[in-house]
Amino acid sequence: MTISLHAPLLPAEQDFFKNLRAGDRVLIQGTLYSARDAAHKKMFELLASGKSLPFDPQGAFIYYVGPSPAPEGAVIGSAGPTTSSRMDAYTPVLLDSGVKGLIGKGYRNQEVKDSLICNQALYFAATGGAGALLSKSILSAEVIAWPELGTEAVRKLTVRDFPVTVAIDLAGNCVYESGPAAWKKARSEF
Repeated sequence: MTISLHAPLLPAEQDFFKNLRAGDRVLIQGTLYSARDAAHKKMFELLASGKSLPFDPQGAFIYYVGPSPAPEGAVIGSAGPTTSSRMDAYTPVLLDSGVKGLIGKGYRNQEVKDSLICNQALYFAATGGAGALLSKSILSAEVIAWPELGTEAVRKLTVRDFPVTVAIDLAGNCVYESGPAAWKKARSEF
């Protein structure tokens, strides 16, 4: 079963959000903010100096992507996820600011997992290598901060049916741990 979820997270959806579990498939509707390494460093510095982010963090979802240039007639180029662990040093501060959803690929460190639990936020996995397909769910893309960063600029992305999987849920369950464990168990039973 696939579940539809609005971004930013609406207060009315908070209870529903709490019921999502690692492995659940979700289609996101609404607004995502793209940000990679360089943008995360700048956002971290803004928050550390008491300044505001270039978007309202309350309930926001950040997608770790640096899209390729848009081909003629398209709103965005290939938009696949980047490795999330590169943002780990900055993530707890962003979660503390009100961000509720993170989208990328790969493992997160224990500090990020603990911060996700503490802030009641989710980490979602988007399928790596499927950037051209994922871009079809992006209806519009607008640079809203740091255009000098090129593909790493912060973009406001309007999405419809953007496919992700809950990778770390509110209890700290993680598909990057449970998946390999299940595979090893199944393999040992042959």
